Amino acid sequence: MSTQKRFCSNIPAAQITPEAVYRSRRQFMQGASALATAVLLTACGAPQTSTPPPNDISGTSQSPSPVPTFTPAPDDLTGEQEILNYNNFFEFTVEKEGVAAKAQGLIASPWEVAVGGLVRNPGAYDVDDLKRQFDQEERVYRLRCVETWSMVIPWLGFPLHKLLQLVEPLPEAQYVRFETLYDPEQMPGQKSDWYEWPYVEGLRLDEALHDLTLLATGLYGKDLQPQNGAPIRLVVPWKYGFKSIKSIVKIDLVAEQPTSLWMKASSREYGFYANVNPDAPHPRWSQATERRLGEARRRKTLLFNGYEAEVAYLYAGMDLKQNF
Repeated sequence: MSTQKRFCSNIPAAQITPEAVYRSRRQFMQGASALATAVLLTACGAPQTSTPPPNDISGTSQSPSPVPTFTPAPDDLTGEQEILNYNNFFEFTVEKEGVAAKAQGLIASPWEVAVGGLVRNPGAYDVDDLKRQFDQEERVYRLRCVETWSMVIPWLGFPLHKLLQLVEPLPEAQYVRFETLYDPEQMPGQKSDWYEWPYVEGLRLDEALHDLTLLATGLYGKDLQPQNGAPIRLVVPWKYGFKSIKSIVKIDLVAEQPTSLWMKASSREYGFYANVNPDAPHPRWSQATERRLGEARRRKTLLFNGYEAEVAYLYAGMDLKQNF
């Protein structure tokens, strides 16, 4: 296995701050930004209790309030400890800052991913074998959560299309369906009946075949930790983070559009495409700006999370507000 470095997404390599420098700057900024960050945390729309409230599907939600805009700062790399200790993984807990501790019991090796459905060569692939078979590329991508917080992450992995080429999708395959491990003993959050487990997500086949679509196996040059989706997860950088399904055990090529976990939970809030779009508000909050971890001020959200030049052609002629 070799590792290739690629700085993707129009983030200039010169703007990617080394972690040691970043951490020093963060220590200086910490005091000034603590209060602002605490206030901004309340605006991200995440559940703040151990039991998530039911989604509001009554149609009575108020329109999002206008959000002030600011000049965006450069894209600094988010610190490793922030990436490891702030994320969503409801299979373990709804608490972002508690997920790392609660996920440590996950047994991530050995681990197989079954790939099948409408393909000529279905098979089960050991993740360690995949890492040896495909060069692991370092790709720096923005991650934008639907809750309006964001990061810049140096992933390790390989393009999904390399795996799909092995199985050879049949002509009738139009979509790719992904499924997370279902194991309530290891993932106690799955004992909750708020959601229909296991976690399921999907992409159109052309989205899945796009070179930016990554199967990630690590970050910051190390293997993925359980809280970040070990041992293998999807990363689709132009879509909201919930599309980038974690701890994948099954990939199927299918003819019909898959229904994801979040679509089943609240279809009026979470659509199939989930493309980052500052002009398409969530029913309960604006998507016009975001809170980048490590920054005190909000920044403007970019269409397709800044990947418009690379992916806009996939949606030519589509109404991006209707196909949310």
